[in-house]
Parts: sequence; structure tokens; C-alpha cells
Amino acid sequence: MKKSIVYLKVNRVDADLCALARQVSVSDLHEAMGGIAGRLATMGPHMRPLLPGVRIAGPAVTAFCEPGDNLMMHRALYLAQAGDVLVVQCPESGAQWGDMAAFYAKVKGLQATIVDGFIRDTDDLLAMQSPVWATKIGPSSPEKLGHGTVNAPIVCDGVTVYPGDLVVADGDGVIVIARKDAAEVVHKALAKKQNEDAVRLDIEAGQHPWHLHGCAQNYAALDVTEIDDVWHP
Repeated sequence: MKKSIVYLKVNRVDADLCALARQVSVSDLHEAMGGIAGRLATMGPHMRPLLPGVRIAGPAVTAFCEPGDNLMMHRALYLAQAGDVLVVQCPESGAQWGDMAAFYAKVKGLQATIVDGFIRDTDDLLAMQSPVWATKIGPSSPEKLGHGTVNAPIVCDGVTVYPGDLVVADGDGVIVIARKDAAEVVHKALAKKQNEDAVRLDIEAGQHPWHLHGCAQNYAALDVTEIDDVWHP
């Protein structure tokens, strides 16, 4: 017999830390985590934003839904708070997200919605500037009858998401950072951003990335033949 599990409470990442995370890109956070950890925390290339030019950050509220059904998504949406990021796993048929859910989320003050699965009503979502990331788009209508989970761990586009984790999304994709690691990662990313801001000033002053990024030194260490001529077949 099937049974659904719904947790009513979430240990959320700190709101002030979420505000800081909105100052840095997903790419900077990826680098701050390190190569392997960053790859494991970043959703795949099929997870794309519907709305360009948006960056969000907030604690995860999670939902797992049966194929073709979004009842548990609606329960998670009901339980979510202002500033939360709703993260949904349902990679099969039946749109998890549409114009009415997005309108409610906007009124409630959610940061964004991340869907491993289908969304629909995309023209309306764009018109209302709804921040949503998804792997698929299609018009199929879901049922509201099925089992699932709310605020339990899920796997969204290959990344394990725990309730309360820090979720950051922008034009490059979506990254999920464990609550216990979030402060360290965000501050490392902020330091990287500050360093890059200083490099921009150096470039404006006439310096070249070839030297500023260590490319010249690395290039000199290689066995390279430079030919002062055009290429001839």
C-alpha cells in the first residue's frame, strides 16, 4: 500500500546568508566549492531558466510527485514561506507548474520554483516575470490525486536536495549547497568576486588577462613553437 510522508517543518538556511548569495553567480559558487563538489552540487544542462537575467537564492522546500500528478507540489507550495525556493521532482508527464501556481507563489513571496519535469503556461509565466527553472515544457495537465513526499530529500536533475539547503539559480543553472556548508561557500565566492572586481580595474588601467590570470607563465612552461608567418596548406 502506498503512503505519503509530509514534514511540516524545515530547518532553513539563514535569510541573511541567502541575501549574500544573491550577490554571487552560480559559477562563482561552483568554483568556491571545488571541482568535484561543485559538479556534484550543480544540476544538469537541461535545467534552464524560463526568464533570462534573474538570480535567486533561498532555502529549499521539496516535493516528490508521482508521474502525471502534482498534489504533493501543491501541499509543499501551501507550506512554503516567503523567500523559499520550491524544488520539485517529477520527471514524467503532467506539468508540475503553471500560471495559477505561479501567481500564488508570487503573492506569497516565494523566491523561485525549480522543477525536474514539465512546466506549462509559459507565455503567462513570462508575462508575470515568474522565476522558474525547469527541464521540460509541455501543455499536459496533471492530476491532483497521487502520493509522494514533502520536505524530505529528493533528487532534482541529478542533485540530492535536502529541505533547508541553499538553492541558488541564475542563467548558468542551479546549484544546491548543504546548509552546514553554505556560509563557508558563499563567503569564498564573495572573496572571488571581490578579486575579480579588482582585476577589472587592472584591465581598465591597461593590463591584459594574459598576464593577470597567469596565462603567460603557464604558456612559457609549455613546449610551443611560434611561427611568425601565416598558415600554409
